[in-house]
Amino acid sequence: MTMRRTAVATATAALTLLAAWGGAPSATAAPAAPAPKTANTPTAAGTCAVLAPGASAVAEKAVAAACEQIGVWYTWGGGHGPQPGPTYGQVDPSDPDSAHDPERLGFDCSGLVRFAYARAAGGDPLTGNAHHQFHSPHVQQRFTAAQATGPLLPGDLLAWGSGSIHHIAIYLGAGKMVEARESGTRITVSDVRLDGDYAGAVRIAPPTAAPGTFSTWGTDVWTHREPSTTSPRVHKFPGPTTVRIECQKHAEPVTAEGYTNDAWSYLPEYGAWITNIYIKGAAWLDGVRTCP
Repeated sequence: MTMRRTAVATATAALTLLAAWGGAPSATAAPAAPAPKTANTPTAAGTCAVLAPGASAVAEKAVAAACEQIGVWYTWGGGHGPQPGPTYGQVDPSDPDSAHDPERLGFDCSGLVRFAYARAAGGDPLTGNAHHQFHSPHVQQRFTAAQATGPLLPGDLLAWGSGSIHHIAIYLGAGKMVEARESGTRITVSDVRLDGDYAGAVRIAPPTAAPGTFSTWGTDVWTHREPSTTSPRVHKFPGPTTVRIECQKHAEPVTAEGYTNDAWSYLPEYGAWITNIYIKGAAWLDGVRTCP
């Protein structure tokens, strides 16, 4: 499109660029996140608030916490710092729209979910990425894609992905959700998308830790189909993640991070095994039964 070279057109173009880029940061000042709106604030897509009855107090608090972030930038990898909260993002090599994410303070989809439930429940119950949150030991109830939104309550987590979950959002009720969707956008209210690779939803009950709940440690830790490093890999934990351990057994000895251990733990939510080296606790975990 040819731009008319007038003072008005030039000013309009400059304002348009600033609006699209969120303003150009100076060389000495880091860009600030937009001032968050409060729950019940209307957005372009609708009101961000609990829009249906029946949710637990924790779920309603999670909705309120997420709604306070309306208008904050989506940033790839945002929200996964040592503590829940917005962080500067990273460049996603597969997405050109993420080029400015390192300059933007915000959340990705799972970072927003982590923050909302940490604020609502205390602690940090939903660490990890969207796939790990969907398989969290804090899941109380699961709903299939075929059930659509009928049985859902505010605070339930909706997920998308075939095989591995790649996106997650928080249900508000009335067919609406709050989400950090993709680079170049801000946290917003959207209509629930039940087409494509919608995988279903889960209800979270985090106040009481599930029996056998532990935390992993380390980065880029792989689980395996069998208790052996030579068996096929199943899932990778990019950082510390809460997991439920069904049982443990002695199997292939593993040496890593300066430790050697032959104990392996079975993670039922993942259908996979992990060496006990990467589970916080004793080499042989207290209170966990031995696998048959």
